[in-house]
Amino acid sequence: MTLPRFPTIALHLGLSASALLVLSACSSTSLQRAPVEDRSRSANSHASARVIPPTRQAIGRENLGKPGYYEVQAGDNLFRIGRNFGRSVAELARWNGLSDPYIIEIGDVLRVSPANSSAPVGSSPSPTTGSPASSTVSPAPAAEMQVQWAWPATGPILQGFDPAKNKGVDIAGKAGDPVLAAADGSVVYAGSALRGYGNLVILKHGSTFVSAYAHNQTLLVKDGQSVKRGQKIAEMGQSEADRIKLHFEIRKNSTPIDPMQYLPSR
Repeated sequence: MTLPRFPTIALHLGLSASALLVLSACSSTSLQRAPVEDRSRSANSHASARVIPPTRQAIGRENLGKPGYYEVQAGDNLFRIGRNFGRSVAELARWNGLSDPYIIEIGDVLRVSPANSSAPVGSSPSPTTGSPASSTVSPAPAAEMQVQWAWPATGPILQGFDPAKNKGVDIAGKAGDPVLAAADGSVVYAGSALRGYGNLVILKHGSTFVSAYAHNQTLLVKDGQSVKRGQKIAEMGQSEADRIKLHFEIRKNSTPIDPMQYLPSR
């Protein structure tokens, strides 16, 4: 009998082997409960809250066109705006008086540089006509810029990210639907040793990120294999799950993060 490779999985998920056993036990227990689809929480969760159609008077319109301000466009969220301007979500929230869950609407005009900054930051991430982009705006970290993410499955979201209850997102689908690599990387685990995750694939993307794909019906890759973004790595199923779905996680420096912060709009 082959022993489960808990140390290997723990290394790439940023857990000790003992913690991984606890995680797997908790995951198994959680599968006994009927899933609760909290649409309001998943839609408005923290910095990944997407722009919604205007339901109130847009904020900050008096600042439209001024240096250091940006007009919110369709598909924006606070994380993406911060990444484009080299600012943190906390900074943007503080400068604009936003509180969790950081809901912004199309047409809102947000401050994207400090009040005491004289640097001409335009009203869009692209350089304004006749004026180069501000040299004081820090780019996103190189490790993040190098990883180009794509959706691992095409189905709708069943359950969003919740740091306490769901370390990733659950995506609906049919048995046998393709599960795709969300970014270029290498397979660091392909198996079913982690209880509660079923047939699991873990990919490593550089030195910063890993992604996990759980509950598959069939695994199509092996440990050590290199994969490309969009490559089929598994087929969707419900191994150790209450329904057919893909449980997808992204971990940055071993910490679970909301995949919606990195996945493109669709």
